Amino acid sequence: MNNKLSTITNLFEGKEIRSIWDSEKEDYYFSVVDVIAALTDATIPRNYWSDLKRKLIDEGSEVHEKIVQLKLKAKDGKMRETDTLDTKGILRLIESIPSPKAEPFKMWLAKLGSDKIDEAFDPSKGIDQMIDFYLKKGYTLEWIESRIKAIIERKKLTNTWKENGVREGVEYAILTNDIYKEWSGMTAGEYKFYKGIRKENLRDNMTDLEVAITNIGELATREIAKNEKPFGLSNNRKVAKRGGGVAKRTKDFFEEETGSKVISKDNSLNYQYLDDDKIIETH
Repeated sequence: MNNKLSTITNLFEGKEIRSIWDSEKEDYYFSVVDVIAALTDATIPRNYWSDLKRKLIDEGSEVHEKIVQLKLKAKDGKMRETDTLDTKGILRLIESIPSPKAEPFKMWLAKLGSDKIDEAFDPSKGIDQMIDFYLKKGYTLEWIESRIKAIIERKKLTNTWKENGVREGVEYAILTNDIYKEWSGMTAGEYKFYKGIRKENLRDNMTDLEVAITNIGELATREIAKNEKPFGLSNNRKVAKRGGGVAKRTKDFFEEETGSKVISKDNSLNYQYLDDDKIIETH
């Protein structure tokens, strides 16, 4: 399999694009000046960016509002404040750059948009693309079938939460963390850090045992919630912890009987992150 890390930086044909990882947002921040240098013939990319930034401000573009200044290592080895944008912001910026070198990116973005429109008319196209993606990553059809079933079961759980007055997004994440924390001792974010992954999906990088215990925790949470109908985040957190407790007891019993540990650092990555010094840690 191709062991080249598939991130936005691979689209710049080997040009160095400094980036920094935000572990809370689970997203990268990219140096705007580096992107400008890669996509234009500007002699002084910093001046080009200064002019473009003024233009974006005059146009009322939201790109300017998304700029975050972070310290990145400069060519002289010193850490200097640098304008950065997250992945979405960088892609919006590229759309604003009037340069022939930016056209391939714009065509790529247009293709992504076209694919999404096609999926709206024929959702099966999205499923086909997901299957093809997993196959290219080296997963078996049997694993993919199991993964799709797990996604459906997860949807049943979130539907139950929604019926019980839990709001989508942050509150779902809080309940998910309660389940994970109860049985593994880690939140989902901490679990990903333990496994050495970032934006990758946690379940895609679990062993069969870890997946099985996670499924038990979510299934138990769903069944308790369906029967007791707790309303609101606070009451559902109590249920999520109980569901996670069921998973923990299952994990403990398995480990006691087999002598094998359930939690593993193993992941499915065919690459490694080597710039740990660039991780933004949040507590």
